[in-house]
Amino acid sequence: MRLDKFLKVSRLIKRRTVANEACDAGRVTVNGKPAKASVRLKEGDIIEIQFGTKSVKAEVLKLQDTSKKEEAKDMFRYI
Repeated sequence: MRLDKFLKVSRLIKRRTVANEACDAGRVTVNGKPAKASVRLKEGDIIEIQFGTKSVKAEVLKLQDTSKKEEAKDMFRYI
């Protein structure tokens, strides 16, 4: 699954266009490397997102194309 789609479906970032912009600006890393929006994720990858002065780090637990609000939090865990 693409990084930008995962960020939207898991609700780490609200909209896919915002996820794309964050990746283009270099604020998102996957496994410690700067990542483009098209990077393919797999279970176990570590995502880090810079929101201004705050940083969010999460591990990918499962990949799915769609999710309900209640199921979205099961797709990742905060580190």
